[in-house]
Amino acid sequence: MANPLRTFASLYSTTLLTVLAGGLLTTYLGLRLSVMHVPQLWIGGMMSAYYVGLVAGSKIGHRLIAQVGHIRAFVASAGIVAASALGHALVDELAVWILLRLIVGMGMMCQYMVLESWLNEQAESSQRGTVFASYMIVSYFGLILGQGAISLYPELGLEPLLLIAICFALCIVPISLTRRIHPAPLVPAPLKIAHYWRKAPQALTTIAIGSMIVGSFYGLAPAYASNLGLPPEKVATYMTATILAGLLAQWPMGKLSDIMSRSRLIRINCVLLGILALAIALTPYHPTLSLVMTFLFGILGFTFYPLATALANSRVEQSERVGLSATILLTFGLGASIGPLIASTLMQWLGNSMLYGFMSACTLILFLRLRYVHSQQKAETNVTQDYIMATGDLVSSPLAAALDPRVDVESVQEQMTPTHSDDEDDLGADALEDNDTDSEQQLTFEFDVNPEPTFVEAETNDIEESDLDAVKTA
Repeated sequence: MANPLRTFASLYSTTLLTVLAGGLLTTYLGLRLSVMHVPQLWIGGMMSAYYVGLVAGSKIGHRLIAQVGHIRAFVASAGIVAASALGHALVDELAVWILLRLIVGMGMMCQYMVLESWLNEQAESSQRGTVFASYMIVSYFGLILGQGAISLYPELGLEPLLLIAICFALCIVPISLTRRIHPAPLVPAPLKIAHYWRKAPQALTTIAIGSMIVGSFYGLAPAYASNLGLPPEKVATYMTATILAGLLAQWPMGKLSDIMSRSRLIRINCVLLGILALAIALTPYHPTLSLVMTFLFGILGFTFYPLATALANSRVEQSERVGLSATILLTFGLGASIGPLIASTLMQWLGNSMLYGFMSACTLILFLRLRYVHSQQKAETNVTQDYIMATGDLVSSPLAAALDPRVDVESVQEQMTPTHSDDEDDLGADALEDNDTDSEQQLTFEFDVNPEPTFVEAETNDIEESDLDAVKTA
């Protein structure tokens, strides 16, 4: 059996460079705007624009990939993102910077969709978990390297923007030179927001409010640390410690979520994070203590998303998980867009420490909401070994559902492969736009995989230990 790291080396290399450049750009802009003494509201708006672009790009990416193919779509997106990054060096108008940030978000989402659909189609069923975990680990290392790279250029001149553009240019090379056959495009995942909110209210509430916390951290933590008087290299260390903690916490949190109720674990996580965020807001800066506290923040804050995703997946049927993934993406993107706007406004009005004060308030609201919903619900049904690694940031696309090892390959084919009727509808639409379009070539998609459904074991969320023993004995 081939090693996935060797099999998909070109795709993982492309992922590393893409995420590295994206993470470096986010931190650079936060620090640069702070040095320019820009009002906090502008910083929050710029970071929100990125997440809005990610959500919008999930729709645009499907159409682009279907029209021109994976490699052309990736190359075009990387070129646009590189040009947008360099645009910050040419124009100082903040409104233009927000537009550029929006374009970067759309372009990077298209890149993620290309990479994930490629990995999905060519990963063997027996290796999907390994392929998915490797993709997440590479993404985490890309985020970490992106934070560390800012310390190479403490003057915050044009050099970081040049390095970002270089990475976006180089990420084209491995995927362009790969000898693997690129996959057929997928259609958009079904989106039934109200249906999934009724079935998994605790999980989606956690994702909505948790994404406000994560979006605020990524967007405003560099400015927060800079306002404390930290030089860029210290800010990079601060961000790296947090993200590294999120990576290291994934495996033990997954094991813990298989032992105890996930809804209870999320509430405990919520209380601990709220206390910790309040302590960070009220405690004067101390080099060692602040690093320890932000490390703990990474452990708690970056595990909300995977815990909530696992809980949501345990509440729906196997065939609904593709649509659930699209709903989770939309919920995360909207929350991550709103969070930085609110946090930056509070920072501008009430001071720098309100970043963590806002996060603490979010955890209080989340805890109260979870307690209320939990009291209204019957006992939930969980699935053991259903926790998967996820980054703290939105480094995924709607097609991550297809790569997710918890999702049955047959259900992906059924829901995300165009049917004959879909082709006829698209054919009619294309005929109205251009009678000379060869629709048959553009609209014939097929998966070349051997479906081998992945089975998962069942558990109960709020179950007594005696009942667990009885189930194991049976």
